[in-house]
Amino acid sequence: MTVQETSVHPADAQIVGFDRPMAIVGGGAVDLVLLRELAGRNVALVGADGGGDAIDAAGLVPELIVGDLDSLRDRAGWERRTKVIYIPEQITTDFQKALYSTQAPVTLALGMTGKRLDHTLAALSAVLKYARARKIVVVDEVDVALAVVGPVAFEAGAKERVSIHPLVPVSFTRSTGLLYPLDGLRLEPGGLGGTSNEGLGGRVEIVPADDTPWLLILGKERLWDLISGLLAQ
Repeated sequence: MTVQETSVHPADAQIVGFDRPMAIVGGGAVDLVLLRELAGRNVALVGADGGGDAIDAAGLVPELIVGDLDSLRDRAGWERRTKVIYIPEQITTDFQKALYSTQAPVTLALGMTGKRLDHTLAALSAVLKYARARKIVVVDEVDVALAVVGPVAFEAGAKERVSIHPLVPVSFTRSTGLLYPLDGLRLEPGGLGGTSNEGLGGRVEIVPADDTPWLLILGKERLWDLISGLLAQ
């Protein structure tokens, strides 16, 4: 398939929309078995620059590749196989380029962690920027991290690890179902954190004081639970 190469900028970006969950794949640590499972469950796969090659390593073809394409192997070959959007601006990362060039009801982010710490930190900054507009779940080798804006409720097993990570200072009004309640607490980077809290078994409800984004971090085995819950909202 021959596709058109398009140079864009955030102000006039070409946007590709999906009516189902989408996974943006970067060049960090990627679970190829999970990629195949995502494809098998009809999740749209999008390569953020060299992430297209990670999708190829799983024996799959991304529906879209976005980025400045400085890390993508065999760019001409990819342009014959799938849609490629070339974005030369260097103000944003390839993950951000993929975010502002796509729309989907739920966005998974794979390969945004591992290998390089600066890439991991940049990915979290991008999550903070887009958390109010997108339902984003970052997936790494062990955990899933949901960017939350506002209150959240879910089921957690007794002693199940539930971490609450502040991307910026965030205050909580109350919580239920956690071993260590968040009532009246202010969490912030460099200050009080919410790492390794635990569920009591049953419903967990967390209510922040405002719409400041924060991360809910659970074990990777909860990925499909999160996706189902987000789609049901």
